[in-house]
Amino acid sequence: MSQNSERLSWTSEEVDNYLKRIMNDIHENCVKYGTQADGYINYVKGANVAGFMKVANAMMAQGIV
Repeated sequence: MSQNSERLSWTSEEVDNYLKRIMNDIHENCVKYGTQADGYINYVKGANVAGFMKVANAMMAQGIV
């Protein structure tokens, strides 16, 4: 989508590297927000909390909250 909207052409290596970086960030956020006391990682909870935090931080930065 980024390539189309910016009318860019990326190599397959660039696309793979970008996607790997995104997936690593998602995993790190899930671990950060979804790790439970017993060490189990609840990826659904982690993803939901990470999404909420992203929106909440953006609202705070805009002065809405």
